[in-house]
Amino acid sequence: MTKRKKTKSSTKGISLKLGTSRRKAKLGADYKSSLAGILKVLALVCVFAAVGIGFVFLNRYVKDAVPVSERTAILELEDVPVWVNEALKEKIYVAARAGGEDLKLDEDAAMSVQRNIEAMVAWLDEVKVQTTYDRLVIKAKWRKPLVLVKSGLNRFYVDAEMVVLDYVPVSSLPIAKVEGLSIMAKIPQPGTVLRLDDLAAAAAILARLDQMDKLVTPAKPLLYEIDRVDVSNFNGRQNSRFPHIVLYARDNTEIIWGAEIGTWQRYLEATDEEKLAKLYGYYKECGSLLGGAKYINLRDPQGTIPQPIDKY
Repeated sequence: MTKRKKTKSSTKGISLKLGTSRRKAKLGADYKSSLAGILKVLALVCVFAAVGIGFVFLNRYVKDAVPVSERTAILELEDVPVWVNEALKEKIYVAARAGGEDLKLDEDAAMSVQRNIEAMVAWLDEVKVQTTYDRLVIKAKWRKPLVLVKSGLNRFYVDAEMVVLDYVPVSSLPIAKVEGLSIMAKIPQPGTVLRLDDLAAAAAILARLDQMDKLVTPAKPLLYEIDRVDVSNFNGRQNSRFPHIVLYARDNTEIIWGAEIGTWQRYLEATDEEKLAKLYGYYKECGSLLGGAKYINLRDPQGTIPQPIDKY
């Protein structure tokens, strides 16, 4: 009986040792398999990294291998005002390429772009085009539209210097219309200086309002509430007793300006500075030109701020 127990115990011990050995062997195999998988992933990462680095160096090599004069130029406008929209920028880019010219990155292309813009784009002045490593940079002075002129089906702008600008919708600027202009013999070409005294008088007033907005009401410019300027009685050509120039707010409130800037003493009106002070005093006091008065009279030579006139 004792011998059998010993044999049975020995057999059990051998079985435990075999089981332990098998588990260890299995764990070792799993470990080797996992390690092999990790090494494969790392190898793939290294391959992809090498390929990426190769492309970078290849791209640099290609750039260096292609002569500058054979590269296609990218156009870039520099120092663009915030009011310039994409439609206006695209118009300039199209003109710069003369309607589809394939520009190369060299000085000849830069001169070509500059000539194209000077000939076809009135919105830019003092144009300079410079060549950099990978693009043509367009530097210029921007003309800001001040007045919108409508003549039949034609529309155009003029800036503070009376330069004609072709019509492109610019919704981010307060551009007033002008009405009652003297008859124009023909529609002026963009880039020309339009010499009309009544239009110049309207533009001069709007330019003063633009300056005052920057100094007095930059957060809420008054010009955004001006809809149009009526110069039909300019210099009293219709009736010498009536105001020569009248501005209209967007709700048709009349703002009686009077004589053109610089001629107030001839008609015994308030000075131009007094007119501006009255208008902006009223605007700051009431918060708006809209809805508070039937008209605002600026031409009387008095130092008081005009009060709202009862509409009824």
